[in-house]
Parts: sequence; structure tokens; C-alpha cells
Amino acid sequence: MAAFIASYAGPTGQPRTVTIKAADLAEAKKLLRRRGIRAEELRPVSPGNTQGTKQDEATGGGLSSFDLNRLLEKAPGVKEKAVFASKLAALVDAGVPIVRSLDLMATQQKLPMFKRALTKVSLDVNEGIALATALRQWPKVFDQLTIAMVEAGEAGGVLDEALKRLAKLLEDNAKLQNQIKGALGYPVAVLVIAILVFLGMTIFLIPTFAGIFEDLGAELPLFTQLMVDLSKLLRSSAALVFAGALLVAVWLFNRYYATDKGRRVVDRLMLKVPLFGDLIMKTATAQFCRIFSSLTRAGVPILMALDISSETAGNSIISDAILDSRALVQEGVLLSTALTRQKVLPDMALSMLSIGEETGEMDQMLSKVADFYE
Repeated sequence: MAAFIASYAGPTGQPRTVTIKAADLAEAKKLLRRRGIRAEELRPVSPGNTQGTKQDEATGGGLSSFDLNRLLEKAPGVKEKAVFASKLAALVDAGVPIVRSLDLMATQQKLPMFKRALTKVSLDVNEGIALATALRQWPKVFDQLTIAMVEAGEAGGVLDEALKRLAKLLEDNAKLQNQIKGALGYPVAVLVIAILVFLGMTIFLIPTFAGIFEDLGAELPLFTQLMVDLSKLLRSSAALVFAGALLVAVWLFNRYYATDKGRRVVDRLMLKVPLFGDLIMKTATAQFCRIFSSLTRAGVPILMALDISSETAGNSIISDAILDSRALVQEGVLLSTALTRQKVLPDMALSMLSIGEETGEMDQMLSKVADFYE
């Protein structure tokens, strides 16, 4: 992977640089956009150029030195972010100053990274920096969705309403994730127990019967003989070789999936897997419709809303389809038409979106689609 140096303006206008590693210039721009950095200049690092080899601390939780404790810190999840947005919305709605609200949230926060971020954001806001700009410096804590909603709320003077919508959106996402985990929990537990019981019987119980069969000298049925041979194989050194090969295969798969090409190949195959492919599609559709609806309702520009929604799709094929649709929308094509050309999202969702565009109630229609697929 190549290294690129991005020059941008800090919260108070001072020039800053950050180094980022990416496969190409387009991916580098996408990574910077995810971190909330608007680069004024982006150039590849030349062989002898050491400028910007250290990441700017203003990128949000970046380490100026290798600190083991900070490396092991847990980033806040959807549930923690939902609670934060809900509490902050209540404080702002009650008339508590934003700086005071952030200080209260910081004192109540248990996650060290979240606490440190809120403290720094409070200091930045106290110095006159916009809340969205201050949040943008902590991409590990505040994602693009949160920043966009806050930015729209600040621009429209309805920060409390934007925070309430954000809290509701994050709560719905957390609820959906819990439902999926709950639905998968029982079958996964049964599968694990079944595998353990099978291995226990094969390794420890079958050898006892195998000895009895040998003493009798009887000819075993085909299936019984297969189980005895499998037991011998699992108790031999070949089992360790197989386990090692399996671990290497898993490691190679993770390395391959970490690449752009590998991720797209695997994600495309996952969409074609019976049952699970349909589940992935419905989950991604619900996620896209919910987030896009909330963003447009909050006043976020449609192109930015598509950009953010693509990052939360959970599948690179669907994410690419949304980004391709964004390019068509920028050229003046209707969103429903652009998404239909990609042939990724379900027909019902596209039909509802088209009706929403015709009636001028696109955000409400997408919200209903999200409810249906959830």
C-alpha cells in the first residue's frame, strides 16, 4: 500500500498534515472522508519525504507515541452512542448550555476513550469551535452519521431536534443488531454444542466400541466402519495437521478479505448464499433506508446523505451501488432511477422510493420501508 500526505485546516484554521496509507488516491480520499478530514491537498509520499509521517493528534484519538493502554481502549458502540445522543438532547432541550452539557456527559462516561473525547470536545466548543467540527476530530468515537446530524442541527438552529432524531436512529440500529444476534444466538449455540458432542463421542466413546468389535472379529457395516476410521483419524497426528491447516486457511482468508478486491468477491458471493444472502440484503436495505431517511429529514444534503449511507451498508457491493447512484444523482438522475440501474436493492424498496419522490414524502416512505424490512 502507498502512503499519502494530506494537508488540511485545523479547527482554528491552522495548517495541519496527516499521513494515510491506501491502495490508491481514490481510496485515500475515501478514508479521509470517513475521518471527517477535508483535504486541501493530497499527494503521495516520495521515497525521501518524511514530512507528515506521524499522524496529527487532531484526527481524534490518534497516538503520538505507542501507548499500550490506549491501543487496548474500547471504542464506544452503537448503544453507548445512542445513550450519549439521548442524554445530550435532553440537556440541550432543557436549556443547559452545550459546554456544561458536554462536561456533565464526560463526568458520567465510563469508557476512557469516550471520556477523553468529550472532555476535549467541550474545551474546543468553549473556545468557539462548532460542535460538529470538534466532533470531527475524533473519528474513532463519533462516526460520519453523528457528525452530519449535528452539523445539520447547528445549521438549522434545531440541535436538540437533530440529537433526538440521532438518538432514535441509533437506538433503532442497536435494536436491530440485538434482534439479529438474538435470532442467531440459539442456532449457533446448538451448532457448537452438537459439534462438541460429536467430537467427544468420536474421540473418547467410539474407540471403546472399536476395541469390542475387533475382539468379536465381526464385519462392521459401512457407516460404523466410517465412524471408527474417523475416530482413528481424529486421535492421530493428522488431526493436528488438519487443525493447523484450518487456522492458516482462516488467516489467509482474513488477509484476502482485508483487500478491496477480496472484500468485493466475498461480499458478492455472500449475497448469493441461500437464506443468508437474503438476510444480508434485507438488513442492508433497512439500514440504508433508515439512515438516509433520518439524514434527509434532518436537512443533510442528499449527496452527503448518500455518501454516509454507503458507509453503513455493511456490504461492499451494496455500498458501491449506492456510491454509483450518488454519481448519477449528481448528474440530475432521480435517486430511484439511479438505484434501479444498479439492480441491487429489492424491487419493493425501489417502488416505495419512487412513490416518495413523486409525492414529495421520500423520507417518510423510506422510514416505512425500513420498518417493513426490519
